[in-house]
Amino acid sequence: MKILKSVNSKEGRRIELVGSENNLKNILVIGVFHGDEPQGDFLIKKYLEIKEASMLFIPCLNPDGMALNVRTNSNGVDLNRNFPTENWGKNEGENATCDDESTAYYGGKSPASEVETRFVIDIIEEYKPRLILTLHSPYKVVNYDGPGEKIAKKISEIIGYPAEGSIGYPTPGSFGTYAGVERHIPTITLELDDKIPAESLVQPVFDILDFMDNL
Repeated sequence: MKILKSVNSKEGRRIELVGSENNLKNILVIGVFHGDEPQGDFLIKKYLEIKEASMLFIPCLNPDGMALNVRTNSNGVDLNRNFPTENWGKNEGENATCDDESTAYYGGKSPASEVETRFVIDIIEEYKPRLILTLHSPYKVVNYDGPGEKIAKKISEIIGYPAEGSIGYPTPGSFGTYAGVERHIPTITLELDDKIPAESLVQPVFDILDFMDNL
């Protein structure tokens, strides 16, 4: 696998898009939107140690947050509330704190204000993925946005989590809204179990990635 594109975080850590230059299937897999959800980085890197996949991978989108074990990036912004969606910054429901800088759900000073967000947007514009998977935790659910229900149900069969069209609370400025709802790219948010070691997730997640790599 080769580094296809990279950028530095605010604290100088590299954020990398990796993949094979040949036979790219325009399927994008992203780990660590939230720094306190490190499972994606571990699982993607472990997968790439043994597989020559034809997909695109961002193993860790939020290295600053992961280094600090916090949800947000180093500016205190929740990257999953920072995308330029029609509902960016709109407070709705019980978790309506996207305009409050003191919370872990702060959506930023403006849409796409963060280098991490812009990196993902640039990749989508350049590579035009036809399917996206993001690895999160801890809800044990296969959430989908846009036309992703069929693939979400297959992933559900592999890992044994329910497939749901809603995560259960508003997420203004979310990546799922940006990519799935507004751009009609099947976008799957795989919420992994954080109560078990990441090593225990290797087999089901590898099976999911193999399934996607064969689409």
